Amino acid sequence: MSTSQDLGIVLDTGSTVPVFTQICDGVRQHVEDGTLGAGTRMPTTRALAQALGVAVNTVAKAYRTLEEEGVVEGRGRLGTFVVEPGAGQREALRFARAMKDAGLTLTQAQALLRAAWGPAGPR
Repeated sequence: MSTSQDLGIVLDTGSTVPVFTQICDGVRQHVEDGTLGAGTRMPTTRALAQALGVAVNTVAKAYRTLEEEGVVEGRGRLGTFVVEPGAGQREALRFARAMKDAGLTLTQAQALLRAAWGPAGPR
């Protein structure tokens, strides 16, 4: 296991969960619990990769994933920053974590969400 001095992310090198996913999970958890507040500048990909002992591309993939989810935003040369989550996003993150903690796979969770929306799709 390795720990980031910057973000307090602990990686389980023996886990079957990909490292970039563990990084995403760690950042999401810190945003959810308020450890990483809105506007917080994230470490550079190189700095976090070095702190975690992983490849720069692994951190870059995690940052891209988090950006797609709206958790962080890249501001070019200024860096990557935590975004202020809306109330709906916070609730959705808690719900998603609860489904994961309950042991559901992503496919099972997606099926439940599709069923909840019904045949009309998202509104």
